Amino acid sequence: MAADGGSTSLQLPCVFSPKSRQYLALCAQDGRLRIWNTDSKTLHQEYVPSAHLSATCSCISWGPCRTVKEGPQRKKRKSEVGQVEEKADLLAMGTAAGSVLIYSTAKGALHCTLDGGHSGGVNCVQWHPEDSLLYSGSDDTNIIEWDLQTGKTRSKWKADRAAVTSLCVSPDGKLLLSAGQTIKMWDLDTKEIYRKFTGHSTAVTTLRFATTRPPDSNGLYFLSGAAHDRLLSVWQVREDGKDKNSVVSFTLTDEPRYIDLVTSNSKEEAVRLAVVCKDGQLHLFEHFLNGPCKKPLSPLCSVQMSDTKDSPVPIPLLAGALTADTRTVLLAYGNHLQPVMEKVEINTAERHVCLTRDVQTSLSLSMETAVSKVKTPIVNAKSKVLVPGLPGHQAPVKGTSEGSEKRKKDVDTKEMSIAERLGEIDLSTVSSEKGAPKGTPSLQTDNFAVLLVQGLESNDASILNKVFQTRKEMVIKKTVARLPLPAVLPLVQEITKRLQGHPFTAVLMVRWLKAVLMHHTSYLASLPDLVTQLGVLYHMIESRVKMFHKLTKLHGKLYLLMTKVVTNDSSNTVTDVDHAAKLVYEDESSDEDEASGDEGLPDEDSDNWDEEEVMEEDKEEQADEEDPDNRTDSKANGEEDMEHENESEEE
Repeated sequence: MAADGGSTSLQLPCVFSPKSRQYLALCAQDGRLRIWNTDSKTLHQEYVPSAHLSATCSCISWGPCRTVKEGPQRKKRKSEVGQVEEKADLLAMGTAAGSVLIYSTAKGALHCTLDGGHSGGVNCVQWHPEDSLLYSGSDDTNIIEWDLQTGKTRSKWKADRAAVTSLCVSPDGKLLLSAGQTIKMWDLDTKEIYRKFTGHSTAVTTLRFATTRPPDSNGLYFLSGAAHDRLLSVWQVREDGKDKNSVVSFTLTDEPRYIDLVTSNSKEEAVRLAVVCKDGQLHLFEHFLNGPCKKPLSPLCSVQMSDTKDSPVPIPLLAGALTADTRTVLLAYGNHLQPVMEKVEINTAERHVCLTRDVQTSLSLSMETAVSKVKTPIVNAKSKVLVPGLPGHQAPVKGTSEGSEKRKKDVDTKEMSIAERLGEIDLSTVSSEKGAPKGTPSLQTDNFAVLLVQGLESNDASILNKVFQTRKEMVIKKTVARLPLPAVLPLVQEITKRLQGHPFTAVLMVRWLKAVLMHHTSYLASLPDLVTQLGVLYHMIESRVKMFHKLTKLHGKLYLLMTKVVTNDSSNTVTDVDHAAKLVYEDESSDEDEASGDEGLPDEDSDNWDEEEVMEEDKEEQADEEDPDNRTDSKANGEEDMEHENESEEE
């Protein structure tokens, strides 16, 4: 945030080196540290921390300039001894894992790692102006004083009830400002509170000393900026201790992201201030700090940047640094992956200045091999290196020689426009429907990734619809795998928005969400505001899962109803049969029955009748043989019947 201060974990750190402003250090979305040379406008060094995705860099701070020994040098004459140039060398990076990395630009490698001190993520790091000491503030509410010569903690103390979000050391190195819920000033010799200030309602993100005067002269001032606060407050450290409220405030258009100032050494010298806000504007202030000022001060000049298109789009400013010349400002603007650095002369007589620049949106990292000191990690043959590529590229960008560039110019390889790509998608779908031969043109997955990025950036519904309509699992997986990291969150938000729509689109979106969670879990887990980003998605899935149980019950009941309806219909169709009888039997007198029975008998041969009678007699004989008792019983019954008949006749 500040030129030699840290920044909060909610944004990407971007810091100019002190004094000469020769280097610009920033951490992009992929977790890599890149150091750009502001003079040659080229990438000077690039460093990939071992845990650049899980333990992302949350703050950066340049150490004080020092003399650097770069290899064997010739012996200097006595006249040259006093002209030794001091360069910015060491760079401190606080990580979300709680460790602090010290990187050396002279070596182009990691100088040392300070770990084991903090249990929470580091929010701010600050160097002591003279001694080889470093101060770090963390989410665990502690401040640690590190000794860089030994690489161990020198002292550690609890600073606040809440997380320590900002630190600043006074120019004389005797006082330390820390900010959590309140702003506290510490005496570095005794580590005791010197003064307390009421602070802001939100987390303080910036603390800077505005003057170099001693505190006992009522001339020591410092300024503070907070998240979601459009005012920069200036505080006076008074001798009598009545300094609870701010004395001056500067008005901004949005919360401050980067602050650079030229301190005043006396009452007659004004404080010059350059503030870059969250909305990408730069505000310049100039004020004589001499007691309280009731009205908030508006900026002397506001600077905005836009591109040269017919409908201009603002270009965000990343950082701004004041130079020795009061009219020139060093600006960094554009993208974090490839910022543009430029010294601009600004006419402060105008209140609002708009600069138009033609910034290429396509990323092409050109690196001078002779100048750059890019360190690539030494890897075994078995291990696999995961490199987040650029949009539309399958492999990391490599520097090409001039000869190969000339050959490429000769070959006519024009990049397709969005309209042509959309047309090609239509062609591929038509050909697949009609069963066209395999020779028809079809889009590759890397083109899908580029299309998806362009659709997310431009919010073009037609492009997004074309891409999201793909049902092939492999195409979805490869497209998501080739997405650049900055496009992951917008993709998740777009998926969340579409999941809330029609269930038919939600079925397709679930495949994309699954692929995103499979490929980019480590990146999503490293985001500090992950809960807020995925909160809507989580609640929506939870509500739908709750409804699922009720819906299954309803589905079961409806299924039972439908089966009953079907069975009723089938029973009705069975009753609708032909009621005409196929055989009619009429019951009349017994004689007719006998006659009709005789008539109705079929004419059969006498042989058959004889055979049947013989069969019946055989059966009776068998029965008699089997049951002789039955026969005697029947005889007895026959005799009794005869006796009854005789009696009745006699009567």
